[in-house]
Order: sequence, then structure tokens, then C-alpha cells
Amino acid sequence: MFIVPRKAPRPWLLPIIAIALTATAAAGLGVRSVSPVIAPAEAAEAPPPRPPLEAVSRLPALETRMARAGDRGFMGGVLVARGDEVLFRQVYGVADVRTGEPLKLDTRFLLASVSKQFTAAAILRLQDDGVLSVSDPVCRWIQPCPEAWRPVRLEHLLAHTSGIPDLMARPGWGQARVTPKTIAELTSESTAYRLQFQPGTKFRYDNAGYNLLADIVERASGRPFFDYLDEAFFRPLNLNIGYGEGAPDVSVGHANFPEGVTPQTQTNLSIVVGAGALAGDLDDLFLWTRALHTGRVLKADSYRAMTSGHIASGGARRREWGYGVAIGELGQRVAPAVPGPQIYHTGSWSGFRNLVTYHPDSGVTVVVLTNNYHQRDEVLLITQQAIAEAAGLPVPHFR
Repeated sequence: MFIVPRKAPRPWLLPIIAIALTATAAAGLGVRSVSPVIAPAEAAEAPPPRPPLEAVSRLPALETRMARAGDRGFMGGVLVARGDEVLFRQVYGVADVRTGEPLKLDTRFLLASVSKQFTAAAILRLQDDGVLSVSDPVCRWIQPCPEAWRPVRLEHLLAHTSGIPDLMARPGWGQARVTPKTIAELTSESTAYRLQFQPGTKFRYDNAGYNLLADIVERASGRPFFDYLDEAFFRPLNLNIGYGEGAPDVSVGHANFPEGVTPQTQTNLSIVVGAGALAGDLDDLFLWTRALHTGRVLKADSYRAMTSGHIASGGARRREWGYGVAIGELGQRVAPAVPGPQIYHTGSWSGFRNLVTYHPDSGVTVVVLTNNYHQRDEVLLITQQAIAEAAGLPVPHFR
């Protein structure tokens, strides 16, 4: 997720079989652990092929809601699955208001911060392969390294607890937002800043930390970041995910302004290379989520680390943070509530608003990808209604 100035498209902080949840406490920070009930990655079967690309509508209440949402101008796509079974796949609206081209079932969207789970998984795959450890000091991999960074470990970057200032907390963000950068330049800029707090003691959402992780993936693997993701995950899992800047078949982001729905064409994904630069379609996120939670991506210990709560962000919408995902009671935001934790991440950047969530109790995955930033509430309610209907629970509404 990305927070940008109010005058720009402004994002907000907003994974498939049953898995067991166990509450834990560790130094007051780790509070929930999620464990797969399947074999680890090296013993897993080959992933299933992509399902047929066709519209599916087997959730009548959701179909009714989405028809109304489409009439109100909803732009985007929705996929709901229980286990491997797709129950709902539909798109609504246009890919670009300037041309009127309709969205397609395989239209790709900028994933924004939904991308973070791929960066986290890359670090954990390198750990599985014995190349690095999440307990490594960042200074093992980043040189030259500021003296103040000596206590910072990869696990701090993964959990947003490093103390390294976020991109948007730095002077000159407005200009930086539109200035292309290389990974090396992003790292060099980050090394110029002191820590905001002692690593591991606080949570502060940090896109800069995920850019550093992308740099570390390159250094540890000896491969360009996106090439490593493609070789480790995207090609083996038959995913059409990749770097979104200038990529074909990616819709245009939009925002609602007094003059109407307006394209947001300034993406500059280079400055969020490890934090939010990927693009993909509905089925890509479904297949990835399915693979992640059935042991086809990571070994069991790394999966457990990714989906455990290492620290919590407080407030009325408390959530626990894993590595590239959050674990929280999203269903408590609607009534009647959708019970049980969800493993999820939101994403918003340059006119896109996304939410991908997995409900372990029912094995339901919901992917909502939209190309209009101003759909936050609608996106949340769609996901919770979809989980409820797919799991046979009462259909909720907003409190």
C-alpha cells in the first residue's frame, strides 16, 4: 500500500485448503502462527493447470451485488474460489475511459502492494535454498552500510520493523514520486537516513524496506530481481505476472474527480521496485494464493514464518504483520461479522485499488483487482460478502 499526497491518487494502508491457526506469544510481538496441513514444498505435487478462462457466476447474492455495483460505475474484476473450484469470475467496466475498451477476464492490473508477498517469498525461497537467512544483518548484503544499520536484520525489513524511513516520510516525496530510479539508486538514498527507532521495537509500514529486499534478492541470487521472480515462481506456476511498467494488457488506473473518472497515467513503478511494481490478472493471484497455501512455494518453516504475526499495528483496525502479508479479522468490519482470521494484503497505486484475501477456516480465496482508486469500501465489502456466501455464512453489510 502506498500513501501519497492528497492531490495525487492517494493509496491507504489498507492466500487453498484449510490450515490450522495457533496463537502464540513471543516477546509481546509474535501473536499468531499459520501452519499448512500439507507436505513441504519439495514434496508437493506439480501445480494444477490454469482453469478455463470463462465467466463464472455461482454465487447469486454476489452476482446481484456486483450488477448493482457495475451500474454505479464499479471498475475491476472479482474472482472467488473455494479450494481449487472457481465459484465466481467476472469483470466490470472499462480498461481505459478514453477509449471505452472493456475489461477482459485476463486483463492485467497493477498489483501495487499486493506485490510485497512475492518479494517476501523470494527472500524466504533463498533461505530455503541455504543462500541467506532472515536473521542475517542487512549489512551482510548491503555495502557500504551505515553504522546505524548494524542492528537491522532481514526479518525487520520483512515485518516493517527496521526503523528505516519510508519513501513517503522523506523530504521531497512529490518530486521523488515522478523521478525514475534504479535499485542501486534507491538503496543509496535509503542509506543516507538515520533510523527512526530501534529495529524490532515498533511497526511502521515501509516501502523502502521492500525495495532494499529486492536489492538483496539480486545480490544473493546473482540475478536481476524480476528475472529471479520469473524463474523461481512465475514460470513454474504458469503465472502471467511481471514488471508492470509499460507492460502489455495492463489496464489504466483511474480516480474520481469533480470532472469525472480520470486516468492516472503516471505510474513510475521504478521507485517501488520491490514494494509494488508487479502486474497480473485475477487467475494469477488465485493460482499464486493456492500454491502458497498448499506448500508449493516455500518449505513449511518458511511458510510458517511468512504467515505468522511478528508484530501488530494497533488501533480500531488492529492487524498482525507477517512477511509480505497481514493477518487480521477483516470480517469484523461488517455485520453480521465473517468469523475467523484472514491472510491478506491490499494494494493501491496510481489509480488502482486491490485486495487479495484468504480465509483459512473455509479455504476461500477472494481476489478483487480494480482500476479505480476510489473504491476502497466497495472492495472490502465485496471480499467479505464473497467469503460469507462461498462458506455458507450469513451475507454481511457494512456496519
